[in-house]
Amino acid sequence: MKRMKKKDYEAALEPLQLELNDLAHWLAHTGKRMMVLLEGRDTAGKGGVIHTIAEYLNPRQVRIVALPRPTERESTQWYFQRYAPHLPAAGELVLFDRSWYNRAGVEKVMGFCTDEQYRLFLKQVPVFEKLLVDDGILLYKYWLAVDQVHQEERFAERAEDPLKRWKLSPIDLKSRELYADYGRARDTMFEATHTKHAPWFVVNFDDQRRGRLNLIRHLLDQVPDRKVPIEPFELPPLKGKPGTERFAGPVKPLEEKYE
Repeated sequence: MKRMKKKDYEAALEPLQLELNDLAHWLAHTGKRMMVLLEGRDTAGKGGVIHTIAEYLNPRQVRIVALPRPTERESTQWYFQRYAPHLPAAGELVLFDRSWYNRAGVEKVMGFCTDEQYRLFLKQVPVFEKLLVDDGILLYKYWLAVDQVHQEERFAERAEDPLKRWKLSPIDLKSRELYADYGRARDTMFEATHTKHAPWFVVNFDDQRRGRLNLIRHLLDQVPDRKVPIEPFELPPLKGKPGTERFAGPVKPLEEKYE
């Protein structure tokens, strides 16, 4: 697949981001709660699409959740307990950069959970998600698919770019050897958790630009009736002349090195 040109991507993205703004207004107006789970292989593009969705939205309304590894105390809790505090309140959109499905992916493949914990998780997930949906939460689950050849290109880019090297971890490097194992774990996860009330949607992310556009378009299409009236806003004219910044006392502006 030929990579989408940047200018074409930006032209297609602009109207989608305006529609995302409409979606945010709709959530605030109706008090609806929405959560989106972004899952996929390392380097698939989860962070990029989350940034694109949230870029022009109110950070007080739209939250990004990317939890670190569980603490010693959290590892003794009911598995879903650490995720519950991050569920959306009225009018909020919550974007999960990986979610409880860690247990069905990296924890299963890397041996970070027991077989019993894994089996119990697959049994409980449909019940847990049914409770969320029955309570009125709009829940959408996306799997970002990427072929290994593209994954390798992105690993190499991260290794070479000092600004992206933080994205690489020992677990990421190990995952390169376990591409097929992760695929099998994904298929088992789909079989157990692809339900009528909370289905999975798979998006091709071999080309991340196309993938972002397709995912955002699909997400917006889940709420077709999202237009709400917005009061026009006009700035009244200033009274008097515009003011100038003045500093008194010991605090002074930084010396300007870039003019």
